Amino acid sequence: MGVTLTLPRGEGVSVLRLSLFGTSLAIALAACATREPPPADRLVDDLGHPVALAGPARRIVSLSPSTTELLFAIGAGGSVVGRTRWCDFPPEATSVPSVGDGLNPNLELVLSQKPDLVLFYASAANQGVITRLDGLGLAAASVRLDRLDDVPRVARMLGRLTGAAARADALAARFAAELDSARAAGGAATRPGGDQRTQRVALVSWDNPPIIIGAGSFLTDLIELAGAHNVFDDVARSSAQTGIEAIAARDPDMLLVLGEGIPAFAGRPEWQVVPAVRRRHFVAVQGSEFERPGFRSLEAVRTLRAALSRGPVR
Repeated sequence: MGVTLTLPRGEGVSVLRLSLFGTSLAIALAACATREPPPADRLVDDLGHPVALAGPARRIVSLSPSTTELLFAIGAGGSVVGRTRWCDFPPEATSVPSVGDGLNPNLELVLSQKPDLVLFYASAANQGVITRLDGLGLAAASVRLDRLDDVPRVARMLGRLTGAAARADALAARFAAELDSARAAGGAATRPGGDQRTQRVALVSWDNPPIIIGAGSFLTDLIELAGAHNVFDDVARSSAQTGIEAIAARDPDMLLVLGEGIPAFAGRPEWQVVPAVRRRHFVAVQGSEFERPGFRSLEAVRTLRAALSRGPVR
């Protein structure tokens, strides 16, 4: 999911909180980027809601880490006046006032930043707040950013909303081309010892109850581009609760975890039914590029491919 999933912290794997080339290209384009007039036609967001914005947005509250990161990448970071507590990239985003969480946000905190546009993750949980913003005559846009293919489309949308269409289009086209090239290259990640068979992995984002990542998440895209196979790619949703026995039945070669080192649940008796746990076959990756889709996702692919090639963490 391109949105933060918040669960209580405890023993186990840290929860998924939902610009490789984008960083350098954004710097190069910054000097020549200019604000453009808004399009004559009104945009419709990913929930089919018209975006009532008369001109380029100048004060934006971004309630998704993905949209916050993309806004800074396309040169509209200076217009961001509010963010969620999870919006931590690029580093300058952390200087923007936080308005709390992204789902069902605190409307008073949002309004305190005097926005002319509020960006939401496309979720029914936000509908009540969006309805209230409509009543106040404030523009809102819901964005669905779950898979890597969503990145260019959303970047172009944000470019139109902020008057930075030329820059956004350039970055989107570059990312789409890089993504196509990565898919065309294909190939299994090299296993330790030079074995070229495709590694079968399960990504466990939480351990009690077990939550796995399915086909609806960009993380499955990363796994496939890194030359591995997500054994839960038949689960349509981004994530789903499952049982330890179900993970054991899929018998992945590796368990992919988002964090550092072997997770605490590896020592619990009930998890020993999973062969990869008994063998301590864990691959761990960390970094905010694994928490949300964006221009840095192809950097995450390279990191993951290298981690798979190195083999289990020790």
